[in-house]
Amino acid sequence: MTPEDQQKLEEYSQGIAAILYRNAEAKNVEQLKTLEGIELAVREQLLENVSPKIGNFFVETSSGTKAGKERHLKSCIGDLTITSNQAKQLQVRARTRLSPHMEKCCLLTSGNESYERAMKNVKELTGILVSHSTQQRLVQRYNFPQVALAETVEEMSLDGGKVRLRTVKGEKSEWKDYKSVTLQGKAVIAYFQENSALIERIQQQELAEIVSCLGDGHDGIWNLFSQIAPREQRFEILDWYHLVEHLHGVGGSIRRLKNAEQFLWDGDVDSAIALCEGCKFKRAVNFVSYLRKHCLRIPEYSYFHRLGLTIGSGAVESSIKQIGRRIKISGAQWNQKNVAQVLKHRCAYLNGLLDSEYLYSSQN
Repeated sequence: MTPEDQQKLEEYSQGIAAILYRNAEAKNVEQLKTLEGIELAVREQLLENVSPKIGNFFVETSSGTKAGKERHLKSCIGDLTITSNQAKQLQVRARTRLSPHMEKCCLLTSGNESYERAMKNVKELTGILVSHSTQQRLVQRYNFPQVALAETVEEMSLDGGKVRLRTVKGEKSEWKDYKSVTLQGKAVIAYFQENSALIERIQQQELAEIVSCLGDGHDGIWNLFSQIAPREQRFEILDWYHLVEHLHGVGGSIRRLKNAEQFLWDGDVDSAIALCEGCKFKRAVNFVSYLRKHCLRIPEYSYFHRLGLTIGSGAVESSIKQIGRRIKISGAQWNQKNVAQVLKHRCAYLNGLLDSEYLYSSQN
């Protein structure tokens, strides 16, 4: 900014400030007796009387046109008037009543809490009221960006979570499964009763010649892995912590359990089976069957640990807990047709795809 412009801006600002102060004083003089009250008063005055006019000037000047049908948008700088031609020039979606940045503010907030709470927090943070129903509709129609790793995928973990569906009043709650996969321990993908879509989404990533596939003992997990990549490309690893949990569920001699755990840590499945085989308790018999079923998925964990390689599916379990913090909030029940979008929303939030920095760089 030139010194001349700086001086003019200073003069104009003083005049504008005096007018806004008189207006704020007339509305609520008590509000101006604390700094917080002044902050709120200044924001309110700017949103009502100043920033929309500045915004409209920027829109008209930047787009270079006034032509087209007018529409009104709620934005972080107040209510804006924008024409259809201006909207097209400035990449504003058709038929939306929220500005692009206002949408991002709503999506970031509602991606982490209920729509009701998001409405209150967006109002507190921006001074703009966007109803909870508007925020819910925004989520359901929004085309969320999907994570795409620049690196080759060498590791994936897969597990399932549950979501509570809305039922007729008086009927027992209904819980349904969804599947989630975490790639490279960081990228989260989740689908509700769309296993084929989940498989296709993972296959769109560049997979390494050998991919470590980590999961618990559930057959559905390994069945999905088998559809994601051929056998020669998969190195399947039974989650170490689930394995130990199953072992200690056998009970009995602590010494025997510790010895069996050491054998499994070293990948010696036969010795672990030999220790438990003589026991006739049902839990021990079941555990031996469990070891035989998954013996090819039990590597030498100690060696992997020394190399710093992953031996557990904790990444995806953590992701499911993170998803659950949104979809399992107190009292939450979801319309079945809305669950898929809610999962996409939460995954986009967890993957950092709703941040303005990411969205701006992806558009350029």
